[in-house]
Amino acid sequence: MSVSATEIEATLRAALAPDALSVVDDSHLHAGHAGAREGRHFSVTITSARFEGLGRVGRHRLVYDALQTLMPRGIHALAIDARAPQSR
Repeated sequence: MSVSATEIEATLRAALAPDALSVVDDSHLHAGHAGAREGRHFSVTITSARFEGLGRVGRHRLVYDALQTLMPRGIHALAIDARAPQSR
């Protein structure tokens, strides 16, 4: 069973208590390229106080850590825009 944007959103809400969150399934934009057979493509825009004091890599690491159980279920690509509240 492949992962859905709804599952990603619920998982990120539970793990990171975001102030703002958007998860978009961009898979249709990648139809036909080699990676499209390996899973779905998603864009995540998230603002969370958990990102305070972290650089881009640290913020992305928290997102990937939160999604670790969903990754093997078919997330091929994840575009992340992760911000702390004051950097909106």
